[in-house]
Amino acid sequence: MAPLSLYILWLIQLAGVPVGIYAFAHAAMQRADAYAAADRMTKPAWLGITGGGTAAMILFGALGGGGPGMLFWIAGLVAVLVYIVDVRPKLIEVQRGHNW
Repeated sequence: MAPLSLYILWLIQLAGVPVGIYAFAHAAMQRADAYAAADRMTKPAWLGITGGGTAAMILFGALGGGGPGMLFWIAGLVAVLVYIVDVRPKLIEVQRGHNW
């Protein structure tokens, strides 16, 4: 029987991919000028970051976790979470507000 920590890691890996897909889809649906108004990187940059992060989570999560590939999986998760917790709220604020 596997230790509890492996099950927790597996659940995090399983949840990371849908979050990455959501982040990429959200980044794709936003107006390009909203990124500049929110003082963030450009839309193509965030599409690359969220898409690459999601791809890394899919590829290295499918390899079973552990080893050096886990570092890339963590980097992909961090990239996606930065978009979710930092960029996404600013974009929503800029597009709903009367800042422009």
